[in-house]
Amino acid sequence: MSADKGFVEMTGIDAETSQDIAEAITGKGGRYLEAQIQGSKVQAEEGILVILAAGDRSLFDDCQSCFQAMGKNSFFLGEVGSASKMNLVLQLMMGVAVAGVAEGMALADRAGLQQRDVLEIFELTTLSCPLLLEKGKAILEGAFPTNLPLQHMQKDLKLSLSMGDQLEQPLPVSAAANEVYKHAKRLGYADHDVSAVYIRARF
Repeated sequence: MSADKGFVEMTGIDAETSQDIAEAITGKGGRYLEAQIQGSKVQAEEGILVILAAGDRSLFDDCQSCFQAMGKNSFFLGEVGSASKMNLVLQLMMGVAVAGVAEGMALADRAGLQQRDVLEIFELTTLSCPLLLEKGKAILEGAFPTNLPLQHMQKDLKLSLSMGDQLEQPLPVSAAANEVYKHAKRLGYADHDVSAVYIRARF
């Protein structure tokens, strides 16, 4: 690393780790940017990811052509750590929502309702969104093709809960959802899609 180089961190990490990396890079005169990704494997293939960036603004500007090739939108959120925090907030909401769909589908099955009917009606309500419909269909088919690995979601929930602890922010619903994902991992579904959390929810 030298003054004429920049480093872009695009893995899902916590804010503290990102800040440590930034200090090491800038300490040698380099530029650092964290660029968290919101989106799935399919969205990556279609080039419609959302990029959440923070750190060196000039490096963010220099990376625009790369970001535009990968995503439909990129956001600069300020100082190092902000993008990591934003990503964890969004992942927390997604993880809880998918766990909710899984529990709803499990309850419907136990109540003798047709899950296909549940999804058809769900799609007509204000709850409907592409993500939850996609996960609901995966649950219905029971295939769980990996779009977003379950173990990645559980990792992000764990990091979100850690951030909550540091900020003394209670996250009881997220903590409960995290336990469901952890159990699904123990059942052997870590590498399956996040929708495989249904396997645990139906117990």
